[in-house]
Amino acid sequence: MMDLTVRKLSVFFSVRHLLAMILSLAAAAAMSSGSGSSLNSSSPLDPFDSSTSWSLAEDLSNSSSEPVVRTLTPDLQPATTAVAVQEVSPWDIALCVTGTLISCENALVIAVLFYTPTLRAPMFILIGSLAVADLLAGLGLILNFVFTYLVDSSVEFVTLLSVGLLISAFSASVLNILAITVDRYLSLYNALTYHTERTVTFTYVMVVFIWVSCLTLGLLPALGWNCLRDESTCSICRPVTKNNAVALAVTFLLVFALMMQLYLQICKIAFRHAQQIAVQHQFVAISTTKGVSTLSAILCAFGACWLPFAMYSIVADSSYPVIYTYATVLPATCCSVINPIIYAFRNPDIQKSLWMACCGCVPSNLSLRPRTSSDV
Repeated sequence: MMDLTVRKLSVFFSVRHLLAMILSLAAAAAMSSGSGSSLNSSSPLDPFDSSTSWSLAEDLSNSSSEPVVRTLTPDLQPATTAVAVQEVSPWDIALCVTGTLISCENALVIAVLFYTPTLRAPMFILIGSLAVADLLAGLGLILNFVFTYLVDSSVEFVTLLSVGLLISAFSASVLNILAITVDRYLSLYNALTYHTERTVTFTYVMVVFIWVSCLTLGLLPALGWNCLRDESTCSICRPVTKNNAVALAVTFLLVFALMMQLYLQICKIAFRHAQQIAVQHQFVAISTTKGVSTLSAILCAFGACWLPFAMYSIVADSSYPVIYTYATVLPATCCSVINPIIYAFRNPDIQKSLWMACCGCVPSNLSLRPRTSSDV
């Protein structure tokens, strides 16, 4: 009887202790849910949700000998991370391909002029300077593509370096074409004194002046003449300001007008010389007509490449659609593709050097007569 009573009492106290534990756990759960509802009451945590990860955190504030309390705290992370991939523009690909073609053509011209000691006349000095300018322009287009898609273009140094190289190279290309036009005019106007030492010195002075001026223009954006601080003042070619772009475009139009005037004078002098030295009228008509047609092709190619971009730079700004900028920039870069064909590969002396370098022979139909820069 005594054993039965003891068993009943032990069961009673065990049940009572179990109920107390259940009530305490329920109260703790209620307090925990009440404090957690203020964080995100509309979306309760799902322990089986893949977007929720759990980490084990320790309460280090309790430095006593009591056991350390370990709790699982949710670490909310997005289920997927979006990776921004910049889409490559077909226009930029076309400019990069054009830059590669420009670089290959002009590198060939520079190699021929450098390894041929006989090509040291003032005409070839200017052709070599033009080839260097176009080579830098081609490399600038390639670097611009690399900086846009493979390097962080938000860095100001990268942007200023790219635009400075392009401005210097294309400005030098245009001014070298003007210098070649001046050289052709002087070779006709002062035919007797053209090959003197004075002419060579004058040619070197022109080349140095061209490159100093163009390098200065390329440094202007890096010296503070840019629109990086005020995007509203940008031209169609960031970070060149609108005012600077207009100044460059107007300068180009003046250069083009001067070239037209010089080529007109060349035509007049060529007609007069042909009439004075020719014996047969048929020879006069053929040679003069060929020269005029060549000059017309040179001016038309130069104007068709650069005039659209120059005129658009005057009237447009950064608010205009970027496709119009690409549509005018691409023909302008094509001028550097045409320049080696017009000014270098048409020259019989350079053609002879190319044939000798490629196959070690000269074709029989290649004219080897003396040629000066008056030949157009």
